[in-house]
Amino acid sequence: MLDTARQRDVSSGAPASGRTPSGAKISAVTVGLKMLNFGPLLILAVLVAVFALLTPNFLKPGNLSNILAQTAVIAIVAMGQQLVILTRGIDLSVGANLALATVVGGLVFRATDGSGFMVILAMLLAGTVVGLINGLVFVFGRLPHPFIITLATLSICRGLALQFSINNTTMRGMPDVVLVLGQTSAFGVPNSFYVVLGMALIVLVMTKYMVWGRWTYAVGGNPKAAVEMGVSVKWVLVSTYAFAGLCAGIGAVVLSGRTGASSPLYGTLLELDTIAAVIIGGASFLGGRGHIGHALIGALMIGVIRNALNLLNVGVFYQMIAIGVIIVVAVEADVLRSYLEGRARNQAARAQ
Repeated sequence: MLDTARQRDVSSGAPASGRTPSGAKISAVTVGLKMLNFGPLLILAVLVAVFALLTPNFLKPGNLSNILAQTAVIAIVAMGQQLVILTRGIDLSVGANLALATVVGGLVFRATDGSGFMVILAMLLAGTVVGLINGLVFVFGRLPHPFIITLATLSICRGLALQFSINNTTMRGMPDVVLVLGQTSAFGVPNSFYVVLGMALIVLVMTKYMVWGRWTYAVGGNPKAAVEMGVSVKWVLVSTYAFAGLCAGIGAVVLSGRTGASSPLYGTLLELDTIAAVIIGGASFLGGRGHIGHALIGALMIGVIRNALNLLNVGVFYQMIAIGVIIVVAVEADVLRSYLEGRARNQAARAQ
């Protein structure tokens, strides 16, 4: 009798066991997930279109080049922050780390009669050492969260930068090679943008084509499972913080080149800008999900908003409010994405 009933359902075109509605629900959830995944890029496109209509100067080549130059430092440092957040961590010290690296570079510039190689090396090493300290203390000090050590190094680095800088203020002068990276352009595009592209390519290779990248995603997705798989969780964490410090050092080189100086006041609130860029771009604070495009899209979004609001003569306080609102929207989008993913998994399991 059951077979006869099933044959009647098939012959009449009626859905068997309600599978068609379930399939429709799964398709709707899948579409919603795809929309959320492309959401940041769509928002960036809409912002560009709206600002182009509001101010005719926005799409001029000179202004677009200015946006790329302004967002270069945020984009570079955000790539390191992206990897840290990927492991369920956070680095609050990147701004102060960058400031300290510029001061170290300025001191080396004076001590070596302007050696470009030594200045760049000093800034990169300074940033990497601070990041390495963050990772080692967090992991082997068994701290409950990286918030603690990175907040401490934020204060320490800022204090050291003020102490070491001559007269506790800005020090003028940088080697020509650093100035070329920060101030000049090639083919109408600022050289700092090529630095961003180079860093993005390196991070892409590291995360997509190296074992280290797979380990990083495993640590962020499920640390306990990563340990059971034989992943060296501790050293993966240490390496991500060291790399975030290296990115701060590279950002210091670009910023020093752009300003032609070093200062203990550089990088103020940069940690918030980089975290905002990663989250606005679509990465998850829960770890284990995200890619380099998220950091780049988020950094561009911040740069576009600030540049356009400046052109529209909007006050800096309103710019801060706008960035804050976008962060809230991005976090809520991440929560919604997690909810939809859970529903998609449950409905797919029921449909089987």
